[in-house]
Amino acid sequence: MDKSEIYEKHKKYLAPCVTHYYKEPVIFERGKGKYLYDIDGKEYLDFFGGIVTISVGHCDEEITEKACDQMRRLQHTSTLYPTLPVLFLAEKLAKITPGRLQKSFFTSSGTEAVETAILIAQLYTKSNEVIALRHCYSGLSLLTMNLTGHQKWRLGGSSVPGIKHAHNAYCFRCAFRKTYPHCDLECAKDLKELIETTTSGHPAAFIAEPIQGVGGFITPPKEYFQEVVSIIRRYGGLFICDEVQTGWGRTGGRMFGIEHWGVEPDIMVMAKGAANGIPVGITIATPEVAEALHGAHLSTFGGNPVTATAVLATIEVIEKRGLVQNAEIMGQFLRDRLEGLREKFNMIGEVRGMGLIQGMEIVKEGKEPAPDLVNEIFEETKKEGLLIGRGGLYGNVLRITPPLTIEREEIIQGVHILDRVFEKVLANHRV
Repeated sequence: MDKSEIYEKHKKYLAPCVTHYYKEPVIFERGKGKYLYDIDGKEYLDFFGGIVTISVGHCDEEITEKACDQMRRLQHTSTLYPTLPVLFLAEKLAKITPGRLQKSFFTSSGTEAVETAILIAQLYTKSNEVIALRHCYSGLSLLTMNLTGHQKWRLGGSSVPGIKHAHNAYCFRCAFRKTYPHCDLECAKDLKELIETTTSGHPAAFIAEPIQGVGGFITPPKEYFQEVVSIIRRYGGLFICDEVQTGWGRTGGRMFGIEHWGVEPDIMVMAKGAANGIPVGITIATPEVAEALHGAHLSTFGGNPVTATAVLATIEVIEKRGLVQNAEIMGQFLRDRLEGLREKFNMIGEVRGMGLIQGMEIVKEGKEPAPDLVNEIFEETKKEGLLIGRGGLYGNVLRITPPLTIEREEIIQGVHILDRVFEKVLANHRV
């Protein structure tokens, strides 16, 4: 089929919500390592990884071989029968996750992982009230859409009771018009009043991403999580850490993002990069909290032997190749060059993130969000063979998340493309 036929069939047979980047969407045929190739054979340097999912590169030989070998031996039995891959994976997760997290429940997506975490918290605390953050993203089910702090992603409106949204630590656009560190962390301390004025005073949980993904890589100050977690626990609630985008070494120096903030979750959820592209959802909790999830509850595909094998293989690759450390070193290398672009181009209002999860907020005068400029940047980076993501409440944040295997030469290549593109977009808007 030619491109026009593919576009037409997509329009005819897929739901209208399945939209794409670019005026003329790219149709990919294959991928290898840090690169993707479209049906015309054009090469693209992938700085987004399927929405922060291809953690160690496309079609990694080691992971692919182990997953295929498992598929040839045993593909599916359901959780009604124990298998070695899921047992080995659960044991490994108990060893590498922070604090006392120990007991896992496996599903097929981040949405299901969050649903499971909320259920566990509600059963354990005997409360149905949950606090999420503004600008957060939690998934596509009815519950997780209501948890999500973006009207764009809340199809059908707000219909799940008991959900409250606290201020996030969006320092670039502080809701309290303060400047860090001279702000007394008002965004965090406001959680106390939110609990006392909008809940029963006994919330089940506070759920948060260490760095907000869809929210535009909003990165809180180092003291933020210690403050909000101490408040939620003071009122009997649990802390659910959403590591769907920040897990598996993405933030550099630590396997999981929350470890940078020095707090231990009661429950943690993971997905995306856990299996380097194979669908998976993971919910892990401390022993006493996990004990609340008993009775008739299962996920048909949870702990699938092939998926569990792929997660184990991904973890092994990350550990064996030193990719957590590489993310820290290359993340700083990338950050320094993005900051250089910020100094050169006024349209870059802020660079933020950690390790290999970096965002650039694109603005006009007075910090006005500039999603129109982002649209232009996207079209030009596509022409130059560079794939990036976008996010933020206003659609004006560039999201840059290359695989953890990225090297200096590829970062230089990607940043040079961004430099040329910013220069071209700026020239288009000069009077």
